[in-house]
Amino acid sequence: MKDLVVSRGGSLNGVVGIPGDKSISHRAVMFGAIADGLTRVRGCLMGEDVLATIEAFRSMGVKIDTRNSDCVKISGVGLRGLRSPTSSIYLGNSGTSMRLLAGILSGANIDATLEGDSSLSVRPMGRIVYPLRQMGSNIQMSGNKTSPLRVKSAGTLNGISYLVPVISAQVKSGLLLAGLYAEGVTRISEKGRSRDHSERLLTKFGVKLDINGNEVSLDGGQSLTGCDITVPADISSAAFFMLGAAISSDSEILLPQMGFNETRNGVVEIFRLMNADIEVRDQNVSSGEPVADIIVRTSNLSGVNIPQELIPSAIDEFPAIFIAAACAKGVTVLRGAEELRHKESDRISVMADGLRNLGVKVETYTDGISITGGNMSGGLIDAHGDHRVAMAFAMAALKASGTVSIKNAEGISTSFPTFFEVAKSAGLRIK
Repeated sequence: MKDLVVSRGGSLNGVVGIPGDKSISHRAVMFGAIADGLTRVRGCLMGEDVLATIEAFRSMGVKIDTRNSDCVKISGVGLRGLRSPTSSIYLGNSGTSMRLLAGILSGANIDATLEGDSSLSVRPMGRIVYPLRQMGSNIQMSGNKTSPLRVKSAGTLNGISYLVPVISAQVKSGLLLAGLYAEGVTRISEKGRSRDHSERLLTKFGVKLDINGNEVSLDGGQSLTGCDITVPADISSAAFFMLGAAISSDSEILLPQMGFNETRNGVVEIFRLMNADIEVRDQNVSSGEPVADIIVRTSNLSGVNIPQELIPSAIDEFPAIFIAAACAKGVTVLRGAEELRHKESDRISVMADGLRNLGVKVETYTDGISITGGNMSGGLIDAHGDHRVAMAFAMAALKASGTVSIKNAEGISTSFPTFFEVAKSAGLRIK
């Protein structure tokens, strides 16, 4: 899917099957690898990012059976069972893999080098490296505070109390994982609430945590016990179909068994603020994670000022939200989201350029964007390899007056390898 061409118009209808949540899939594989005993993961996303995590642990001696993609089996080696890989570990585009693995490797007393592709190689790594060094990790990064990361055996880590300066579930999770290997208590605090998949899943694996508001702590030396995990459908991937159904005429889709964790469902709240017709039903819990069925229908969207408190729980979905804003009546303003400039691409700049190519009025700020809704033309979009940018502009064609062509869309395979087939079957005119 390096290049996509999406003809204008159409609608989305029917039941849309979304693959497993990428964030939870990463964690299920990682925690299963360092657990004692067998872990079975059903619904594991088999996209490039998660496959990179799987290959990383295979290179460190963990047996992972993916012959049945419906049930990945991980034979855990325990906290101390990893061995040094014979070559550098390549993680492609996966920031989650790199930051969480940095925590695990810092305590595992092995030597390893973590590398990524051109996009991952410019993402900031100081935010995880500096606190790991405070814990006693022998970890190095490039002079630009980016990967590659080089971890060497450093003996026993020490627990720390640390306030994460930029709200980040990846940093929080990496430090908690390092804390499992440390002496004493590791206590992580945040200025706001980031996604809590690690806390929920660590509890499922038998780890005892103390959670108090935006602070989480654990005692070092705890072991994990293998278990069965069912991964819910990924709300970040579903966001593009929510967008498509909301902006196109005569549309109604059902998204079954979606992950509906309150630290992740900010996109639903923002779409509802924009007057989207969204129904949530049959809420329950699966493997410790809230899930629900979501129905989205054709909507008359309105521009809004996006509340800053919703940013952390929607941080990955803003490409879809920006397209919704371009289709809404009035102006949508986002401020306080500078973190968007440090994703797989600079999502403020890349989305703004694409929207301007479709004739949309846009103003950018260091920490946000202002989008004036109205008519969208067709045009050529450069996704810069960013999977979420590519999928967002694919859905824009439903409302555009002409064909939308998207180049450098190959990143879609990192999180949604079946996007083309699923989108086409739902009604998107994509080729």
